[in-house]
Formats: sequence, C-alpha cells, structure tokens
Amino acid sequence: MNVHTYKTAGGKDLILEYINGLSKPETVDGLSVLECFEKDDLEKLTIKQWRGKVHEVYFFKDNRIFYVAIDGTDAYMLHACRKQKNKTEKNDSELVVKRAKALGKSLSKDFL
Repeated sequence: MNVHTYKTAGGKDLILEYINGLSKPETVDGLSVLECFEKDDLEKLTIKQWRGKVHEVYFFKDNRIFYVAIDGTDAYMLHACRKQKNKTEKNDSELVVKRAKALGKSLSKDFL
C-alpha cells in the first residue's frame, strides 16, 4: 500500500514530525505502524472506524493516527496525536475533519 503522510503547504511532514518527537519506544512503534501499512499487514494493528471512512490506528499506549484508505492501494495519514480522554479532543477532531474534507475534494471523493 502507498502511504501518504500529511504535509503542510511548505512541505513539513506533520505525521513523521509527531512520531519522531515521541520517546524512543513510541517512535519505533509509530514507524512500525507506517511499515505495516506499506506492507499491507494491517491485521497486526489496532484499528477502529472513527467517522465515515476515516479510521484511527492506535500505537504505543495512547498514541493514534487518523487515516483514510482508498481502494486498498493508498492510505492517507491525516493527523497524529496522543489520546488523553475517552473522546477525541475538539481541536484534533476539527483538524481531522478539515483534512479529510480537503483530501476528499482533491480526490473527488467523500470521506465523511
């Protein structure tokens, strides 16, 4: 599967920046999540549907990455964060929705 991490207009990779800013064990686990996507080895991951076609994958305790998978060939990582409560934080939720809508518009698809 082709993995596309979210990049700003200036080219800053926010997903990898988040993962690399974690402790060493968390970073290793976060990078292994991306590797599982690349190898299409998703059964090793803890994944749940978040909203619409947006899913979240959990790694190393309370970290998660929100993503959209398209036709089994492409996975777009939208946002990475630490889960601090049972419910998604409002600012994280708004970012995921905004990015999913922008991606959907650019690909002529509806994810939410």
